[in-house]
Amino acid sequence: MNENLKKYAQLLLIRCLNLKEDVRPLLISAPVKAIDFIEILTHEAYELGVKDIYFDFEDEGLKHEQLTHLEGEDLLNSPFWNKHIFDEYAAKRAAFLMLYSDDIELMKDVDPEKISITSHQFRASRPLYKKLQSTDEIPWCIAIVATEGYAKKVFPYEKDPVGKMWETIFHCTLVDKEKPIAAWDEKTKEIQKRATLLNYHHFRFLHYENSLGTDLTIELPKNHLWKGAGDGPYIVNMPSEEVFTSPLRTGVNGVVYSSKPLVYGSSLIEDFSFEVKEGKIVGIHAKKGQKLLEDMIQNDSNACYFGEVALVDYDSPISETGLIFYETLYDENASCHLAIGDGFPTCYEDGEKMTREELLERGVNHSTVHTDFMVGTRDLKITGTTWDNQEYILFENGNFVLQER
Repeated sequence: MNENLKKYAQLLLIRCLNLKEDVRPLLISAPVKAIDFIEILTHEAYELGVKDIYFDFEDEGLKHEQLTHLEGEDLLNSPFWNKHIFDEYAAKRAAFLMLYSDDIELMKDVDPEKISITSHQFRASRPLYKKLQSTDEIPWCIAIVATEGYAKKVFPYEKDPVGKMWETIFHCTLVDKEKPIAAWDEKTKEIQKRATLLNYHHFRFLHYENSLGTDLTIELPKNHLWKGAGDGPYIVNMPSEEVFTSPLRTGVNGVVYSSKPLVYGSSLIEDFSFEVKEGKIVGIHAKKGQKLLEDMIQNDSNACYFGEVALVDYDSPISETGLIFYETLYDENASCHLAIGDGFPTCYEDGEKMTREELLERGVNHSTVHTDFMVGTRDLKITGTTWDNQEYILFENGNFVLQER
């Protein structure tokens, strides 16, 4: 176990954040209950030459107490949601490592409005960080760690849920390979091949259909770009299976159904769908979490539009575990997904050189919200139409089938 924890730490620091080649300050955001791993991670960071590390510790129990007892400014000023420290380190061009392990059952009695307000504050309180992150000007990475509350949610019947959770993390991140970093170098080459193929065909429309009832057409901006892990010196999601781009803000129409639960602000949203017209969500239906979804799309004037389209095989390694992880990072890499809210400047040609207002004029959405939700199923079919009206099947039976040119 300890050897794999060390390999995991090295993978995150060296391959994901590139700290071996580009030593810089480091901000680590992590659950305090993962302190054993944080100590290993810290040792490896110092060994690489990092001298400035800020620890942004999280605790779900303390979050619950604050959400229960505090109101207004007292709640919003809490360092759990007021992340101004991120901007201080962004100004230093630091690397950012965000480690998650949510105990979602803990928040089921919390007022949904408080969750929406604090989730908004979490993003809005760090504008410089978000700007530099969106244009790939700083290294950042999201990963998960095993803690008891989270592990019991994923593995409720295991005698050692934490041990099983770590074993699963090692498998999904290739840490159980002899040389995880080399394995990821090879994997990112394959992801880039898929992105290159999609950029070659340059689709205008994607049409999604499945037996849940999804019937959705997504228009893409003329100068859109598909991206994926390995596109630059960093890997921002560990693990990562997706290729992604941003849709035309006003070009999404139809109905789309979720295929997995969504965790938002440590609360669970299940069995939901969106009706979309000219890019805007005009109808929401959810068996659980309806109010959370309604509040989410009202965070700002653009939160009701879409910012991401991502393609992931149904038979991805994470999906093949057969697990629901209740953590967007893993569930979105087991399923095709979309995101409500903010789009990606780097997914538009020369977009990193444009202001957000200029990108908005070109159809790339801008919002304080960016929430991924899963739509992939075993029977998902996606048909692409090019600008010269040629049709290609991208996905059949849930998997990517577009052939190499």
